Amino acid sequence: MKKIIYTKSAPSPIGPYNQAILWTSGSQRTLYTSGQIAINPETGELDIEDLEKETHLVMKNLEEVLKAADMDFSSVVKTSIFLSDMNNFGTVNKIYGSYFNEEDAPARETVEVANLPKFVNVEISAIAIAIDG
Repeated sequence: MKKIIYTKSAPSPIGPYNQAILWTSGSQRTLYTSGQIAINPETGELDIEDLEKETHLVMKNLEEVLKAADMDFSSVVKTSIFLSDMNNFGTVNKIYGSYFNEEDAPARETVEVANLPKFVNVEISAIAIAIDG
């Protein structure tokens, strides 16, 4: 069964998509999040002046979407990181890593792209799985 996930604690979609889709089959719940960028959910404004602050806000927005589906970072099995400049990899990787346990961190790819929505520096999406019962 497909369920739309939405929380006011994360940025509202800026196009024809949802923050996340939760697919339930039996006792397994799989969450597919849309890419999160550094939009402050309280103001709707971008916060991209400082890469470290931007990356933390992206991760906090992702965390709020996970919470709305009754999950957390331990449920994440796969992430995708999109960077506007691969020279930012070290900074983003260090902050990203602080949200996961290294022993069971998710699979991921990190790619440099020509542009990102609203010309941000980083966008991150995730797939998370939870087994109920």
